[in-house]
Amino acid sequence: MKNINRYLGLIAWVFWIGCSPLKKANKSFEAGEYSTAIHQYQKALKKDDPVSNYALAEAYRHSNQLKKAEPYYKAAIDNHTNEERAYYYYALALKTNHKEEEAKRVLNTYLSKEDTDEDVVLWAQRELDNLNKIDEVRAQVSYFRVKNLDALNTEYAEYSPVYNDGYLYFTSNRDGGKTYKGTGTPFTDIYRVRSKGAKVELNTLQMLDENINDPDINEGSITMSDNGQTVIFAKANNGKASGTNEVNLYFTRYRNGQWSAARPLSINGRDSWDSTPALSPDGTTLYFSSNREGGYGGLDIYVAKLNRRGRWVDVRNMGPSVNTPGNELFPYVGGTGMLYFASDGHPGFGGLDLFQATRNAGAEVIENLGEPINSAADDFGLYLFNPSRGFFTSNRQGGMGDDDIYTFVNDDPDLKIVNYYLSGRTLTPDDQDQLVPLSNTKVVLVDEEDGIIDEVFTKVDGKYKFRVFPEENYYLIAEKDDYFTTRIDFSTIGKSLDKATLTEMVTDVNFEIDLPLDQIVIQKPIVLNNIYYDLDKADIKPEAAKELDKLVTIMKDNPEITIELSSHTDIRADDEYNLKLSQRRAESAVNYIISQGIDKKRLIAKGYGETKVIIVNADTELEHQQNRRTEFKVTKYDRRKTNDDEGEIEGEEVQKDPNADDDTDRFFSDLDEDTEN
Repeated sequence: MKNINRYLGLIAWVFWIGCSPLKKANKSFEAGEYSTAIHQYQKALKKDDPVSNYALAEAYRHSNQLKKAEPYYKAAIDNHTNEERAYYYYALALKTNHKEEEAKRVLNTYLSKEDTDEDVVLWAQRELDNLNKIDEVRAQVSYFRVKNLDALNTEYAEYSPVYNDGYLYFTSNRDGGKTYKGTGTPFTDIYRVRSKGAKVELNTLQMLDENINDPDINEGSITMSDNGQTVIFAKANNGKASGTNEVNLYFTRYRNGQWSAARPLSINGRDSWDSTPALSPDGTTLYFSSNREGGYGGLDIYVAKLNRRGRWVDVRNMGPSVNTPGNELFPYVGGTGMLYFASDGHPGFGGLDLFQATRNAGAEVIENLGEPINSAADDFGLYLFNPSRGFFTSNRQGGMGDDDIYTFVNDDPDLKIVNYYLSGRTLTPDDQDQLVPLSNTKVVLVDEEDGIIDEVFTKVDGKYKFRVFPEENYYLIAEKDDYFTTRIDFSTIGKSLDKATLTEMVTDVNFEIDLPLDQIVIQKPIVLNNIYYDLDKADIKPEAAKELDKLVTIMKDNPEITIELSSHTDIRADDEYNLKLSQRRAESAVNYIISQGIDKKRLIAKGYGETKVIIVNADTELEHQQNRRTEFKVTKYDRRKTNDDEGEIEGEEVQKDPNADDDTDRFFSDLDEDTEN
């Protein structure tokens, strides 16, 4: 992957020294012109100088020629460089050159030193752990067969394949043209070619139009909606800006027979590198890689969701199971329930390796895809044509030149894919107390520790759908402005299929749960069931505590509300006694709720005695019990702020809300008109 600067975008390292030739090289390095800097550093190189050797090694690394960096890192270390990172990068270079045992010795030598940099120690220890696991990874049984797609590849770079509606899309610099100084190779553009699986019709090869491709800018990897009408792609690195953090995600839609002018997504970081996008099959989730602040190391994989207005929101890091102090990029989610991605931070063979992430029993499992898909070179950009066949990219030896596109077949005789789905509707009572669909409701799937697994916005019909995983407990949380948040538990434990009994390659299992939401109405009483007290007492019984715990959950899930909790008695004692008893009971319930972590400022205890009986002439015990009740009502509601901000439509999964205000109506009418065109 000679043009890895398009992907890694690491901040330039500036060498502040006085030698004039090095100053010139440093200036090129700082500008991200690594190819130029390499030639300049070579001219300024002194054999026993740790500074110039380390500088040249770094220039090679940033231009993704880590193999060539090995002797210069070694020379820097042998001549007592002050750059501790030299040991870590030297070990990576050795690993890339198949010198794994020597790489271990280098890392052990560094880790035995005193007064070392904590961050570098973390990197070095993790890489040493990875090296110690290589034999285990190499011993994995692999059923993959790989083949160079030589009918398409050239001496230039072809990478990041995506298949859609009979066309194979990819990125390449095959047409030559202007040179990007960061790598010394031509700028890249996005192409497509007709293809029947791995059989390409080269005479149909064409570059996408000028609203996507710019001859003076690198266009990176591409992803598209299932219908091919919306494209998201990376665009960056014109070679003029300082540094390399000018990579952003752009989107365009196909309308009136052409692609619209590409616009940047709202989720791009101001000072970060955002690239390698991938849409989920349903088009509501966007995966991408970024080096924005708050990550775990170099590049991390993030996820964003499409909201009801067609904007990408709720960006979150995928966490330390997937992301490492190294680099994770090129995410892809096909129809197998797995996240595929490239990484140089998990145990691998060198450079970028391809991994798959699955969930089972609540744990994230990361697996190296093994050889021959992975090699000591860079292996990345996987795309599934079907569950057993697909494409990926590699710059391994034996290819046509630079990055090449490869095809693969998985011959695993036990390959069985079981997709578990959880679906349903968000509902609310109408004027006749009948449940009807509630649209544009945010539904979140979380694990037992409240870690977010996935989230969606329901459509006009109130429907939602999640992929769930075997042997795991979940909570479903539905929330919408002006409605009480609903939380329902769900489990797949004991519901997994035995793959050995299956005959089809792909089997779908569907579970259904509807989510009712009640509208928040100020001062409307809501009865809490089963809140019983012993005669003449106000102590909270265990059965009552279980019911009050539900109210605690409501208070936690709806931090915008303040409530009055009221207690009512029957009419079988005098008024004053009942009033005092009900007040004690209300206060007892409120104190219990406060003990569960709810701010006392959000609660009011009120005893009404027998002043608000439901059945005035109660006679039977059942009627007295209906009067003897505990209720709560919302006294204050600070409406939550939403992320449904208006702006340019970035996605297609947008539905019109029949209850929307006039401005929203016009907004969606405009979108509908555009979509029809």
